Amino acid sequence: MYQKILNQIKPKMQEVIDKLSESFRNLRTGKANSALVENIFVTYYGTKVPLKQMAQISIPDASSVVIQPWDANSLGDVELAIRNSEIGLNPSSDGRVIRLSLPPMTTDRREELVKIIHKIAEECRIAMRNLREDAWKEIRKLESQKQITEDDRYTAEKDLNKLIEDYNLKVNKIVEDKEKEIRTI
Repeated sequence: MYQKILNQIKPKMQEVIDKLSESFRNLRTGKANSALVENIFVTYYGTKVPLKQMAQISIPDASSVVIQPWDANSLGDVELAIRNSEIGLNPSSDGRVIRLSLPPMTTDRREELVKIIHKIAEECRIAMRNLREDAWKEIRKLESQKQITEDDRYTAEKDLNKLIEDYNLKVNKIVEDKEKEIRTI
């Protein structure tokens, strides 16, 4: 009976891990990456459109991103959206393409990014603890309604803690990999 609760929590936990990975992908690590700009929303004919749906994004070298809009008339809109985004890069346009140059990261900026990573990871862990708490309440409710025995509750608690531990290890691995990537010069 409690297995159903555990099976329902697993996809939610995986969703939290996926969101963590996605937010880490958008962090600038000193190397050019299309993920830096592809989810920037551009106001295009009154509609907000992700940049990846309206332009070709290429990475010619490790320190630059080239954006070529499919519609040349949207070049100004794309440039404005990049300027207004939180990526902190200044676009330069030659009338056909937009170039973004990534400056080398300072040691202070790397340490700042590591702190941001740990903050995001902690938010992820909090979300998983909240999911665990909800599942635990459901398991105790089943016990109080006499749908599971006390032994089942102990087994469920052990399984639930094991599940949380496994997902926390995944979070730690993702954080460790990203931290190593940021600290690499």
